[in-house]
Amino acid sequence: PKWNNIGANVTPEILLSIIEIIKNRFEAEELGPGTIIGSAAYKLLIICALCIVSINAPETRRIKLYNVFLVTSFFGLFAYIWLFIVLSLISKDVVDLWEATITFLMFPLVVILAYLGEKKFFASKEIDMEEEERKLILAPPELDETGTQRGFRKEELLRFLRDLDQSTNLSLEDKAQLFAVNLSESMPRSRMQYRIQGARMLTGGKSLFLNLPDRLQEIYQRAVKSQPFGRAISTDHEDGGRKRTSTFNIDENPHMAILEFASSSYAVLNGEQRVTVEVTRHGFIDSIIRFRLDTIDGTATVGEDYEKLSEEFKMESGQQEKKITIHVIDDNQWEPDETFFVKLSLPEGEEKHAKVSSKTIALVTIINDDEPGFIQFEESITIVKESVGKAEIKVARVNGADGRVTVHYRTKDIDARARKDYQPADSELVFEHGEISKIIAIPIINDMETEKDESFVVELYNPTGGTQIGKHAKTVVTMINDDDYKTMANKMASLVQVDIDKLSVAKTTWGQQFHEAMNVKGGDLETAKFSHYVGHSLSFCWKVLFAFVPPTSIAGGWLTFFVSLFFIVILTAIVGDVAAILGCLIGLKDSITAISFVALGTSLPDTFGSMIAAKNSKTADDAIGSIIVSNSFNVFLGLGIPWLIAAVYWESQNLPFTVKADDLTFSVLVFSICCVLGMIVLIFRRFLGIFGKAELGGPTIPKYICSIFFVLLWIGYLTLTGLQAYGYIKW
Repeated sequence: PKWNNIGANVTPEILLSIIEIIKNRFEAEELGPGTIIGSAAYKLLIICALCIVSINAPETRRIKLYNVFLVTSFFGLFAYIWLFIVLSLISKDVVDLWEATITFLMFPLVVILAYLGEKKFFASKEIDMEEEERKLILAPPELDETGTQRGFRKEELLRFLRDLDQSTNLSLEDKAQLFAVNLSESMPRSRMQYRIQGARMLTGGKSLFLNLPDRLQEIYQRAVKSQPFGRAISTDHEDGGRKRTSTFNIDENPHMAILEFASSSYAVLNGEQRVTVEVTRHGFIDSIIRFRLDTIDGTATVGEDYEKLSEEFKMESGQQEKKITIHVIDDNQWEPDETFFVKLSLPEGEEKHAKVSSKTIALVTIINDDEPGFIQFEESITIVKESVGKAEIKVARVNGADGRVTVHYRTKDIDARARKDYQPADSELVFEHGEISKIIAIPIINDMETEKDESFVVELYNPTGGTQIGKHAKTVVTMINDDDYKTMANKMASLVQVDIDKLSVAKTTWGQQFHEAMNVKGGDLETAKFSHYVGHSLSFCWKVLFAFVPPTSIAGGWLTFFVSLFFIVILTAIVGDVAAILGCLIGLKDSITAISFVALGTSLPDTFGSMIAAKNSKTADDAIGSIIVSNSFNVFLGLGIPWLIAAVYWESQNLPFTVKADDLTFSVLVFSICCVLGMIVLIFRRFLGIFGKAELGGPTIPKYICSIFFVLLWIGYLTLTGLQAYGYIKW
């Protein structure tokens, strides 16, 4: 089953509170509620402190879903204020049935409001342009020989191989591992994956992140991370300065019209002063359809580079396309090529008659024509099969298209030989005024012999007309034998997919589970360190025990869910008993044991998970956003469910459900004050430049000051709560 991140917070603290109330014959104890409050204090204060300093200066991480954060922050504080009101103000030391019911019902309320906040229901619609641009340039997923979707394309893999330092003597497996590591760094990860990784770090389990052996680390840092790594761009047909694709889905409803842009990208010369975008209709065409277009700034600015468009248009019955003109401002000054976006959407009420397809964002590039520009190859590396006939190499004219310019090109041997492997060339390209791209075609000679890969260089030289050579003055053309090409690509793709599959949490067999449970780092001994062996030794029996949980391949994962929950209930009951015995042995009250040892123990996976998320995620949502969510959920579920169960039981006995509030309400009050102070600091960090305008990271000294402040708040919380529990502070 798939769970939304804002709702995936069923924690041991909640189960501990439920188990305790049932074991104690529906009478309230201190361990469960105390653990919930102590855990909330630890997560908010200590985990935030660690996450703030875990980011290397001057890097920062900001919360992206700030609407969700504000909603859950309010309820995270209100949950404990509500707890104080119920136990101290409305009915002291008694929880009525209606109070327990409201406490529990606040849980679905928080989930709904947080979900609406995530979907920007309360705010004006904002488009994640980084995500939309990524969708525009990504090619469709590729399938392997079995029809299974890959997470990458072969062209990416082959391009990556060419980027590797050719002097390195690497096996095919090593190259596949390097590519898999690089690919995994761009994969989106959930909060739950970071939490699992945190737990596995403690127990010496299999990592969810690919780790390279020491012998490959240096190569990776030098030859891979120093070079830009991009996903393959889909090959579309060019048509009048734009890229045109023709894939669309027709809805099963025969009376449903489908709208989309005819092209996902358009280009216009600055001097033309207008660009025409085209919206096409598929499916049902015998109806009048309204749609709207809105322009959004990219690097181009509305009012300076183009005129804003934000209005509705109508497509008449039988009409299958509509062309709309957007005016471009020609300022007669040189500027680099700039972009803006056009968003296609449906007005309210049109969803009954029409829907939009995948191409709802069009990228418009304004090409400067006030200067002659730069001429360069689009790619520094070109890979072709030996049987291709001609190697077509694209030459682009960027940052200007004014006037008629020329550039010469020529070929040079590397290990391929002119007239034996390819036809040499030494010629001239002519770009007329406004032209922005040309194709160089180099004939490739297929000698039908089995040979190793061979390469030659095509270079640009002697530009005229005021133009200059750009950053890609040369491109290396590599010819790969057809059979070798297929064999290598397929084998490499299979090896990479094996490495990527290792990151999956899901297991297909019990055998895999026991193998990983009984081996350090799941059998990855090459990257295992001393700390992994220690963690594995201490947790070996528990790992083997939990390997008996059915794999997720059975019953769609539902059996895994319920059996895991049963195991967690048993483990939580043991933890509760051990904590009570520990407190008794060292002379600690249950309320102090709960907010210290038990809270610390149940929060350790969150601690490491949040620190990993802070370092590896682009935002702070997974690091600290989920902490606030779990704090409110712990009250509404961890106290709401046991209170509701106990209140119903005592109501049936015509007796009140008694909850001693003294230690609990004081702890809640102190925590609420610390919570307010902590939230104020996080808000200041987001909006003040001295902190880097981000919740995490930033300049060294300010981030350490904030971290120390959070730690001092936690120490103060423990100290004041302990003094009150032992009678030094009267309450």
